[in-house]
Amino acid sequence: MQRNTVIILRVIAAVAVITSIIAFAPVKAFYVYLMPLSDNVQTELDRAVSAGLVGVIAIIDQPEPLPDSAYASGWHNLQASVPARKDAQFKIGSISKLYIAAAVTRLVAQDRLALENTLLTCLPELASQITHADKITLRMLVQHRSGIPSFTDDSAFPWLAPFDEHEDTQKSLALINSKPASFAPGENYEYSNTNYLLLARIIEKAVGYNYQKYIDEQFLTPLGLTQTFASVKHADTDRLMSGYLDGHTDDVKHLAFMNPAGAMVATAEDVAQFIRALNNGTLLNEEEQELYFTLYFNSHDGWLPGYLSFARYFKDSDTVIVLFTNTSGDEPWMIADFTLSRIHEIIGKK
Repeated sequence: MQRNTVIILRVIAAVAVITSIIAFAPVKAFYVYLMPLSDNVQTELDRAVSAGLVGVIAIIDQPEPLPDSAYASGWHNLQASVPARKDAQFKIGSISKLYIAAAVTRLVAQDRLALENTLLTCLPELASQITHADKITLRMLVQHRSGIPSFTDDSAFPWLAPFDEHEDTQKSLALINSKPASFAPGENYEYSNTNYLLLARIIEKAVGYNYQKYIDEQFLTPLGLTQTFASVKHADTDRLMSGYLDGHTDDVKHLAFMNPAGAMVATAEDVAQFIRALNNGTLLNEEEQELYFTLYFNSHDGWLPGYLSFARYFKDSDTVIVLFTNTSGDEPWMIADFTLSRIHEIIGKK
């Protein structure tokens, strides 16, 4: 009797999970979720494209490489019928924050910055614009615990505006000028792009030149990452993957998010190598790496209009998976996330 009860409860739980997915998950994402797991990565990418992603790229990086580590499906450019290419350049969005966090870590380890210094100390010229500038520390900015509102949450932020609208970061800061804090500094967590815009300013003040040049000198060049760029300004237009909003066929790759919170462009392979180096001690020395992991994440996802990017490190298997799709929206996000999880399961079995 007791065994039967357990079985019944498990059935009820399974039905509840499936019912929840049916009720709340979009149909195409539900299709991906329910498909039997295949035995190869390419099939999973093809299914994701069938479910609505225009194009998708995946890179798998393991200590003992698989025979195939790079995959692509769908379209690099839908209008021109150019197939997705494994070496495409891609707007990586908020994955850019990992590079900035690493730069801050190095400067702190070198005593060129101090984690407990306040925003008032670091950027006194902006203090009057930001609530609690005298209490917000560098550590809080890195960890999204500052309480500063994100400029991208303001309805006036021009996500779909022409190139130059994003270039002047002062315009972005003006959107949160004197806005009330979301919470008292250090008292909560709220992801805010403003934090990383300010961190870039702080890096530049510490080193005396552009923060992206510092990232290039310290990390990209030593790692040989020649396909990672500060922004779309420096990318190869033909190699830059086209981007699409879910349900629309207009190519939005001409849009440029120039703010430090998510401006970078890279290939999936370059991102995978950076994530590997970040996690295995190649990027940072022992002291820096220990400090870094008290501050920020070992993986990151990114979003920009037309682009979704996932850079995940799985410590248990020492595996990096990078997945890019040139289709943005809630349902594409779910499809891509499900697909990445399925890829992880496949390579785990191998």
